[in-house]
Amino acid sequence: MKLSNALRSECIAIDVEISSKDESLRKIARVAKKSDVLAEITEEQIYNALLEREELGTTGFGGGIAIPHCRIDGISEFVIGIITIPKGVDFNSLDGEKVKIMVFIIAPAGKSNEHIRFLSKISHILSLPNAAEEIINSRSPEIAKENFLRHIVEEEEPTGRTERKLFHIFIQDDNIFRELLQVFSAFSSSSIFVIEAKNTREYLAKSHLFSAFWKDEKLYSSKIIIATVDKHLVNETIRQIERIVGVLEKCKNVLVIVQDTFFVAGDIVT
Repeated sequence: MKLSNALRSECIAIDVEISSKDESLRKIARVAKKSDVLAEITEEQIYNALLEREELGTTGFGGGIAIPHCRIDGISEFVIGIITIPKGVDFNSLDGEKVKIMVFIIAPAGKSNEHIRFLSKISHILSLPNAAEEIINSRSPEIAKENFLRHIVEEEEPTGRTERKLFHIFIQDDNIFRELLQVFSAFSSSSIFVIEAKNTREYLAKSHLFSAFWKDEKLYSSKIIIATVDKHLVNETIRQIERIVGVLEKCKNVLVIVQDTFFVAGDIVT
């Protein structure tokens, strides 16, 4: 399912005033219930599912943004909506800031991979420069939807075996690693793996011959993201990587390698 189809026009509410996190979750339940997809689900069921997820840890991840989400049995499609709160609401966010925009996801219980993909895509869109602010300042639900959807890079529906490229991304910064992992998680066609590795100097430092070189220096380790990406998404992927890390040619803690592949088939559970 495409994100543009999962975002329900009837589930967009703008310029809302909310006084607490609990009221926020109840407001989401009321707005989500407007979708026919949830016709057999009660507001209380939606609220309880959202509350259960929030008890695991806040979905307010900072910068005035929250992505409340939950999984519910008995539905077959996703319901995604947007609620803007220009005056803000205390949502117990990671950075302590009030939340001004909530993009919520009500997901079918059995579609975890697609759920993760939507989370990654929404997180990416809202982290783009000025994107969240544009949506918050929208004067109508229609404009809010338009301001959100114009940032989506939709994948083409597969019509057969597609050519893929192989990415290797070596990263020495954990914060950057988490952001880059979201980039690849947003593509349904990607197969993603993560390897933890030590850099060469850590092995050389243990040798008597080379030990003096790095005696007092920090020895860096790396995380390696290995991912396959459809050929037509390669340039967009590199663009998103550079949005996070800057110009790759000047980067000192990220290395990106893109290779041609002779044959790619099959998949594994991520």
